[in-house]
Amino acid sequence: MLILIEGIVLCFILLLFCVIGIANGPEKFTVFYEKDVQDKAIKLGYTTQKQTIISIIVLYLPCFVLVPLMVCYINGAKEFNEIFIQSLLIMYIMGLFDRFFVDWYWVEHTKAWDIPNTEDLKPYIPKKMKIVKWLGTIVGFAIIALIIALVMSKLV
Repeated sequence: MLILIEGIVLCFILLLFCVIGIANGPEKFTVFYEKDVQDKAIKLGYTTQKQTIISIIVLYLPCFVLVPLMVCYINGAKEFNEIFIQSLLIMYIMGLFDRFFVDWYWVEHTKAWDIPNTEDLKPYIPKKMKIVKWLGTIVGFAIIALIIALVMSKLV
């Protein structure tokens, strides 16, 4: 039950990050968009490459900071296997939220993420990128959980 709550906390943090990121228009928050959309937003003067890099760092920071804190210091996991499994489950909860709510519903079925003068580049998440994002969620989070488990099992 605790892992579910911790996963929901990460979902809330992701949601908050997205809401703040697009509060003044999504054009400054192109980290979630395809490269061609990012390039066009930069060309149109909506954002910069530096803003995109900062957004990526801020986006993944909770995975590398909060997840180990939750798993090791709240849940009390000490062994590699428990740290890995708990970290992975927490991040998979957030990943499912990201794929279904953020990508499928919010980006694809609302206008909240529409960037002016990039309508010709829609859909913002084409089929190929959906596959990449799902693989990133499944494999990428497993790699992050592995790194967390390797580091934290040595520290706790």
